[in-house]
Amino acid sequence: MTETSVPTRPRGGRRGGRRSRSAALFFRDIVIIFVVALLASVLIKTFLVRSFYIPSGSMENTLQINDRILVNELEPNVIPIARGDVVVFKDPGGWLPPHVDAPTTPVVTAVNWMLDAVGLAATDSNDHLIKRVIGLPGDHVTCCNALGQMTVNDVPLSEPYITLPDGVTKVSEVDFDVTVPAGSLWVMGDNRYNSADSRYNQDKPGGGFVPISDVVGRALWITWPSSRWTFLDNYSAVFRAAKDAAPGPPGGSG
Repeated sequence: MTETSVPTRPRGGRRGGRRSRSAALFFRDIVIIFVVALLASVLIKTFLVRSFYIPSGSMENTLQINDRILVNELEPNVIPIARGDVVVFKDPGGWLPPHVDAPTTPVVTAVNWMLDAVGLAATDSNDHLIKRVIGLPGDHVTCCNALGQMTVNDVPLSEPYITLPDGVTKVSEVDFDVTVPAGSLWVMGDNRYNSADSRYNQDKPGGGFVPISDVVGRALWITWPSSRWTFLDNYSAVFRAAKDAAPGPPGGSG
């Protein structure tokens, strides 16, 4: 009798195929999760919050150089701006000197682009400014009264957030008397004698006022360094009487 050999399946072949298929499915799931996370991060940065770092000392001691902050982008498009808010805004024109980016490598540029896309970096911080809102549209803002205070709608402000040189009580070395036009803001740095804010840009096309449309959002938190984690107060009590005295509907805006 002639025996006929029967081909046999290599031992472990089916198991190896299953392993390969499982690895492929696992890799596919990782890619999907990464893409979804990336898209979610981009949407969050675009519509909700984003990060900036502080390049100057104009907001000391509220903000220090190289602090990183989280900015709420729902303000002003969804949430109205209030007096006392610390806001980030695009240069209205001529406030900042021309900025030249330092040379870098393609790899670093690509990494920065990705981090910026998901809101973990702030490569455009040097193209923006951060100040505190003092006057809303229609507000009459002047400085300084006999006590060296600033007034909003004829109400003197007691400003606990500002930094002044030793022995100085006048809150601004520059006197001014302005009424904020519609759609604009009057902003000032907390470091009053070291801040190129609305006072020093009155010769620019916008007259020192910041268009509300240029506002990126309100700074809410200091996120880095961890030793400085804190919420950024808008000191609403400081501006309460000025709000009540605002022109227009009772209580004014903001």
